[in-house]
Amino acid sequence: MARLCLCVNQIAFLRTMYRQKEPDPVAVAVAAEMAGIDGIMVQLHEDRFDINDRDLSLLKELVKTHLNLAIPLSDEMVKKAIHLLPDMVTLLPQASKEAPQVAVHSLDVEASLEYLEDITAALRANNIVVSVLAAPDAQQIRAAARAGVDYIQLNTANLSTLEDLSSLMEQIERLRTVAVAANKLGLGVAAGRGLSYQIIREIGAIPIIEEVNVGKAILSRAFLIGLDRAIQSMKALI
Repeated sequence: MARLCLCVNQIAFLRTMYRQKEPDPVAVAVAAEMAGIDGIMVQLHEDRFDINDRDLSLLKELVKTHLNLAIPLSDEMVKKAIHLLPDMVTLLPQASKEAPQVAVHSLDVEASLEYLEDITAALRANNIVVSVLAAPDAQQIRAAARAGVDYIQLNTANLSTLEDLSSLMEQIERLRTVAVAANKLGLGVAAGRGLSYQIIREIGAIPIIEEVNVGKAILSRAFLIGLDRAIQSMKALI
Protein backbone atom coordinates (compact mmCIF):
# COMPACT_ATOMS: atom_id res chain seq x y z
CA MET A 1 0.00 0.00 0.00
CA ALA A 2 1.25 3.49 -0.82
CA ARG A 3 2.17 5.59 2.17
CA LEU A 4 -0.12 8.55 2.81
CA CYS A 5 1.52 11.90 3.51
CA LEU A 6 -0.30 15.01 4.67
CA CYS A 7 0.55 18.47 3.35
CA VAL A 8 -0.08 21.03 6.10
CA ASN A 9 0.25 24.24 4.08
CA GLN A 10 -3.50 24.85 4.12
CA ILE A 11 -3.37 25.13 7.90
CA ALA A 12 -0.60 27.70 7.68
CA PHE A 13 -2.60 29.57 5.05
CA LEU A 14 -5.53 29.91 7.47
CA ARG A 15 -3.17 31.17 10.15
CA THR A 16 -1.85 33.81 7.76
CA MET A 17 -5.34 34.90 6.77
CA TYR A 18 -6.45 35.32 10.38
CA ARG A 19 -3.11 36.85 11.43
CA GLN A 20 -3.09 34.70 14.55
CA LYS A 21 -0.81 32.05 16.05
CA GLU A 22 -3.42 29.39 15.38
CA PRO A 23 -4.26 27.14 13.65
CA ASP A 24 -0.74 25.79 13.96
CA PRO A 25 0.52 23.51 11.14
CA VAL A 26 3.05 21.93 13.48
CA ALA A 27 0.35 20.90 15.95
CA VAL A 28 -1.70 19.44 13.08
CA ALA A 29 1.33 17.50 11.83
CA VAL A 30 1.89 15.96 15.26
CA ALA A 31 -1.81 15.10 15.59
CA ALA A 32 -1.77 13.55 12.12
CA GLU A 33 1.11 11.27 13.08
CA MET A 34 -0.81 10.17 16.15
CA ALA A 35 -3.76 9.43 13.85
CA GLY A 36 -1.64 7.16 11.63
CA ILE A 37 -0.38 9.37 8.82
CA ASP A 38 2.76 7.99 7.17
CA GLY A 39 4.53 11.29 6.55
CA ILE A 40 4.30 15.07 6.48
CA MET A 41 4.82 17.22 3.41
CA VAL A 42 5.35 20.95 3.62
CA GLN A 43 5.95 23.45 0.85
CA LEU A 44 8.21 26.43 1.50
CA HIS A 45 7.56 29.51 -0.60
CA GLU A 46 10.27 32.09 -1.14
CA ASP A 47 8.06 34.79 0.41
CA ARG A 48 7.21 32.58 3.43
CA PHE A 49 3.57 33.27 2.66
CA ASP A 50 2.27 30.45 4.83
CA ILE A 51 4.93 28.11 6.19
CA ASN A 52 7.71 30.01 7.95
CA ASP A 53 11.16 29.19 9.29
CA ARG A 54 9.80 28.58 12.79
CA ASP A 55 7.47 25.91 11.39
CA LEU A 56 10.31 24.20 9.56
CA SER A 57 12.53 24.02 12.64
CA LEU A 58 9.76 22.53 14.76
CA LEU A 59 8.66 20.09 12.08
CA LYS A 60 12.22 18.83 11.72
CA GLU A 61 12.39 18.32 15.48
CA LEU A 62 8.96 16.79 16.01
CA VAL A 63 8.04 14.78 12.90
CA LYS A 64 8.92 11.15 13.53
CA THR A 65 7.63 9.52 10.34
CA HIS A 66 8.86 11.11 7.11
CA LEU A 67 9.39 14.82 6.40
CA ASN A 68 9.18 15.88 2.75
CA LEU A 69 10.12 19.50 2.04
CA ALA A 70 8.86 20.88 -1.28
CA ILE A 71 10.86 23.85 -2.54
CA PRO A 72 11.32 25.90 -5.73
CA LEU A 73 14.41 24.98 -7.71
CA SER A 74 16.81 27.71 -6.57
CA ASP A 75 20.19 28.00 -4.84
CA GLU A 76 18.71 29.80 -1.84
CA MET A 77 16.07 27.16 -1.23
CA VAL A 78 18.51 24.30 -1.70
CA LYS A 79 20.80 25.85 0.93
CA LYS A 80 17.80 26.06 3.24
CA ALA A 81 17.03 22.39 2.66
CA ILE A 82 20.61 21.32 3.32
CA HIS A 83 20.60 23.30 6.55
CA LEU A 84 17.32 21.67 7.65
CA LEU A 85 18.10 18.13 6.42
CA PRO A 86 14.59 16.76 5.85
CA ASP A 87 14.15 13.13 4.81
CA MET A 88 13.16 14.14 1.28
CA VAL A 89 13.16 17.25 -0.89
CA THR A 90 10.67 17.64 -3.73
CA LEU A 91 11.81 20.18 -6.30
CA LEU A 92 9.21 22.50 -7.84
CA PRO A 93 9.31 25.21 -10.51
CA GLN A 94 10.18 28.70 -9.35
CA ALA A 95 7.31 31.07 -8.66
CA SER A 96 6.27 33.60 -11.28
CA LYS A 97 3.88 36.54 -11.51
CA GLU A 98 1.41 34.25 -13.24
CA ALA A 99 1.68 31.54 -10.57
CA PRO A 100 3.11 33.14 -7.41
CA GLN A 101 2.44 30.11 -5.20
CA VAL A 102 3.21 27.47 -7.87
CA ALA A 103 -0.14 25.87 -7.14
CA VAL A 104 -0.38 23.24 -9.86
CA HIS A 105 2.56 23.71 -12.22
CA SER A 106 5.11 20.97 -12.85
CA LEU A 107 8.86 21.40 -13.09
CA ASP A 108 10.13 21.28 -16.66
CA VAL A 109 12.76 18.67 -15.90
CA GLU A 110 14.20 18.51 -19.38
CA ALA A 111 14.69 22.27 -19.65
CA SER A 112 16.32 22.38 -16.19
CA LEU A 113 18.42 19.25 -16.66
CA GLU A 114 21.96 20.60 -16.22
CA TYR A 115 21.06 22.72 -13.19
CA LEU A 116 18.96 19.92 -11.74
CA GLU A 117 21.88 17.50 -11.98
CA ASP A 118 24.01 19.83 -9.82
CA ILE A 119 21.22 20.42 -7.29
CA THR A 120 20.47 16.71 -7.03
CA ALA A 121 24.13 15.89 -6.41
CA ALA A 122 24.35 18.51 -3.65
CA LEU A 123 21.23 17.24 -1.89
CA ARG A 124 22.17 13.57 -2.17
CA ALA A 125 25.64 14.36 -0.81
CA ASN A 126 23.81 15.37 2.38
CA ASN A 127 21.80 12.13 2.50
CA ILE A 128 18.58 13.80 1.33
CA VAL A 129 16.30 11.81 -0.97
CA VAL A 130 15.51 13.90 -4.05
CA SER A 131 12.16 14.03 -5.85
CA VAL A 132 10.78 16.28 -8.58
CA LEU A 133 7.19 17.29 -9.29
CA ALA A 134 6.72 16.50 -12.96
CA ALA A 135 3.98 16.06 -15.52
CA PRO A 136 3.09 12.44 -16.34
CA ASP A 137 5.07 12.58 -19.55
CA ALA A 138 7.62 10.02 -20.76
CA GLN A 139 10.07 12.69 -21.89
CA GLN A 140 10.03 14.33 -18.45
CA ILE A 141 10.51 10.96 -16.76
CA ARG A 142 13.55 10.14 -18.88
CA ALA A 143 15.05 13.55 -18.09
CA ALA A 144 14.49 12.96 -14.36
CA ALA A 145 16.36 9.66 -14.59
CA ARG A 146 19.26 11.39 -16.35
CA ALA A 147 19.35 14.05 -13.63
CA GLY A 148 19.91 11.35 -11.02
CA VAL A 149 16.88 12.04 -8.81
CA ASP A 150 15.52 9.28 -6.60
CA TYR A 151 11.78 9.86 -7.03
CA ILE A 152 9.34 11.44 -9.41
CA GLN A 153 6.11 12.88 -8.04
CA LEU A 154 3.53 12.71 -10.80
CA ASN A 155 1.41 15.86 -10.88
CA THR A 156 -2.23 14.80 -10.59
CA ALA A 157 -3.77 18.30 -10.46
CA ASN A 158 -5.61 17.89 -13.75
CA LEU A 159 -7.61 14.91 -12.45
CA SER A 160 -9.76 17.17 -10.28
CA THR A 161 -10.88 19.14 -13.34
CA LEU A 162 -12.23 16.16 -15.31
CA GLU A 163 -16.00 15.89 -15.39
CA ASP A 164 -16.66 12.55 -17.09
CA LEU A 165 -15.59 9.06 -16.08
CA SER A 166 -14.06 8.08 -19.41
CA SER A 167 -11.67 11.06 -19.39
CA LEU A 168 -10.74 10.32 -15.79
CA MET A 169 -9.98 6.67 -16.50
CA GLU A 170 -7.96 7.65 -19.56
CA GLN A 171 -5.78 9.91 -17.43
CA ILE A 172 -5.46 7.26 -14.70
CA GLU A 173 -4.24 4.80 -17.33
CA ARG A 174 -1.74 7.38 -18.54
CA LEU A 175 -0.46 7.75 -14.96
CA ARG A 176 -0.15 3.97 -14.73
CA THR A 177 1.86 3.78 -17.95
CA VAL A 178 4.21 6.58 -16.94
CA ALA A 179 4.64 5.11 -13.45
CA VAL A 180 5.69 1.78 -14.97
CA ALA A 181 8.17 3.57 -17.25
CA ALA A 182 9.62 5.50 -14.31
CA ASN A 183 9.99 2.32 -12.31
CA LYS A 184 11.86 0.65 -15.17
CA LEU A 185 14.27 3.60 -15.17
CA GLY A 186 14.99 3.03 -11.48
CA LEU A 187 12.88 5.88 -10.12
CA GLY A 188 10.60 5.70 -7.12
CA VAL A 189 7.13 6.99 -7.91
CA ALA A 190 4.86 9.28 -5.88
CA ALA A 191 1.70 11.17 -6.80
CA GLY A 192 0.20 14.40 -5.58
CA ARG A 193 -1.65 17.68 -6.20
CA GLY A 194 -5.41 17.98 -6.00
CA LEU A 195 -6.09 14.38 -4.95
CA SER A 196 -9.54 13.75 -3.46
CA TYR A 197 -11.39 10.94 -1.73
CA GLN A 198 -13.17 10.24 -5.01
CA ILE A 199 -9.93 9.76 -6.95
CA ILE A 200 -7.57 8.25 -4.40
CA ARG A 201 -8.82 4.66 -4.79
CA GLU A 202 -7.78 4.64 -8.45
CA ILE A 203 -4.38 6.10 -7.62
CA GLY A 204 -3.86 3.60 -4.82
CA ALA A 205 -4.65 0.79 -7.26
CA ILE A 206 -1.45 1.56 -9.17
CA PRO A 207 0.97 -0.66 -7.20
CA ILE A 208 4.13 1.09 -8.39
CA ILE A 209 3.10 4.35 -6.69
CA GLU A 210 4.82 4.32 -3.31
CA GLU A 211 3.56 7.60 -1.86
CA VAL A 212 0.55 9.88 -2.23
CA ASN A 213 0.58 13.46 -0.96
CA VAL A 214 -2.76 14.93 0.06
CA GLY A 215 -3.59 18.17 1.83
CA LYS A 216 -6.83 20.03 1.25
CA ALA A 217 -9.07 16.97 0.90
CA ILE A 218 -8.08 15.48 4.27
CA LEU A 219 -8.06 18.80 6.10
CA SER A 220 -11.46 19.79 4.70
CA ARG A 221 -13.03 16.52 5.81
CA ALA A 222 -11.34 16.83 9.18
CA PHE A 223 -13.53 19.87 9.88
CA LEU A 224 -16.56 17.58 9.64
CA ILE A 225 -15.45 14.28 11.17
CA GLY A 226 -12.14 14.97 12.89
CA LEU A 227 -8.56 14.46 11.76
CA ASP A 228 -8.29 10.85 12.94
CA ARG A 229 -11.31 9.67 10.95
CA ALA A 230 -10.40 11.77 7.91
CA ILE A 231 -6.95 10.16 7.75
CA GLN A 232 -8.22 6.64 8.36
CA SER A 233 -10.93 7.07 5.70
CA MET A 234 -8.32 8.09 3.14
CA LYS A 235 -5.99 5.24 4.10
CA ALA A 236 -8.85 2.74 3.78
CA LEU A 237 -9.47 3.91 0.21
CA ILE A 238 -5.78 3.57 -0.67
